[in-house]
Amino acid sequence: HQAIEDIAITRVIPNMTVISPCDSIEAEKATLACLACKTPVYLRLAREKTPIITTTETPFEIGKGYVVFGDTTDIDVAIFATGALVYQSILTAQKMTEIGKKVVVVNIHTIKPLDTALVLDLAQKAKFGIVSVEEHQKAGGLGSAIAEFLVQNHPTRQAFVGVDDTFGQSGTPTELIEHYGLGVEGITKAVESLFR
Repeated sequence: HQAIEDIAITRVIPNMTVISPCDSIEAEKATLACLACKTPVYLRLAREKTPIITTTETPFEIGKGYVVFGDTTDIDVAIFATGALVYQSILTAQKMTEIGKKVVVVNIHTIKPLDTALVLDLAQKAKFGIVSVEEHQKAGGLGSAIAEFLVQNHPTRQAFVGVDDTFGQSGTPTELIEHYGLGVEGITKAVESLFR
């Protein structure tokens, strides 16, 4: 499957839980957590193998995101990423750190219910704004969920990394990530746009 509209479709269904794990270890934890869920669950998995960035000790709780890179006491930009693009976001943050920018990366594995407490905390701390990163249409996905919450609670400058209102194509995962600007280069451009 190459769905890039599925988060938008599933997150508007009442009582639906929407989860997008970042790697196979987290996918296993998410699957087990789903068994205890009292709601329907949509579990979104990547098409190909993705780099392992969590461990068996990494916490997993439905509705709770966590910081995977950076220091949350002094933040220029917070990147909120989901699924396979959490890894690309970490690579971007490492690159930005090398040039003196303070960037944190948050793994938002649960899009619904969204970890609004964490989103609000980091949006308030981020001096230049936030970036949402997802392998999905820009409209209706993680970025939209974050924007909908923040516009009512803490309006924040936000850049969106996602597919820009176009249909998907066939290709290798690497080719498609680069074609749609979802890789390190595209995320870097989004982060840099907030410094202007």
